[in-house]
Amino acid sequence: MNRVGVICLVFSLLWSSCGIRTFFKRDAPTIKTIASKPGTTFSIAEAYIEQFKNIAIQEMNANGIPASITLAQGLLESGNGKSDLAVQANNHFGIKCAGDWTGKTILKNDDTENECFRVYKTPEDSYKDHSEFLKRKRYAALFQLDKNDYKSWAHGLKEAGYATNPKYPDLLIGLIERYQLNRFDVGEKAGEKMARENKVETEIKSNNAVAPNTEAIKAPVKMVIYEVKSNDSLAGIAQRFKVSVEKLKQANGLSGETINLGQLLIITN
Repeated sequence: MNRVGVICLVFSLLWSSCGIRTFFKRDAPTIKTIASKPGTTFSIAEAYIEQFKNIAIQEMNANGIPASITLAQGLLESGNGKSDLAVQANNHFGIKCAGDWTGKTILKNDDTENECFRVYKTPEDSYKDHSEFLKRKRYAALFQLDKNDYKSWAHGLKEAGYATNPKYPDLLIGLIERYQLNRFDVGEKAGEKMARENKVETEIKSNNAVAPNTEAIKAPVKMVIYEVKSNDSLAGIAQRFKVSVEKLKQANGLSGETINLGQLLIITN
């Protein structure tokens, strides 16, 4: 082979090698990004919804509480099922021992030290007890709403004193619409609604006679809800409220640190 041929051959090999190295260098980050997705917090919330959608629908059909509302409250109050109460006591809604409770109990610090909370055999039992808790005089007007009217339910819970933060309805509605939880809600015919209202009204009278003090069973939700402002960052918000970035991400179902102006974030201590 002459000198020109050798030079051409060497040049060709170098060009091909560079092309191969460039190809792998360009594609490697994409492969790494895809591989990291299964462990995100977003999937935890989705898994929670999948696990408890059936019991939420069952309670909706029995009592008229929108399944979307119950699931959104469960996500919030149990930290996507990862709170101490949820893990150790199957208690997803912070229901306390007061009232006619005769089951197992657990002591946890809340407003005061060593408060008594209910322990359930299964998380589904916690969902059923949450429905019973709402069937009290304070929340009676809510059961006259349509069981697919999640927006009225969200605002009605706040007005009835379920939560102290004025943005609580917005947070519930935001969760419902983010995860499309209203796809589990169904309407009812006039006759079905009347029969359901009469049934629940009787149960409310019975529950109120047994345990009239609602706060003794469950204190109003006092979570801090922060609205993202211009130039905010997740790290800055975490530092301001003295919580970790990871805890913020878990509480709000965030897979990354991107936040948007006006977004509502739950701040948990």
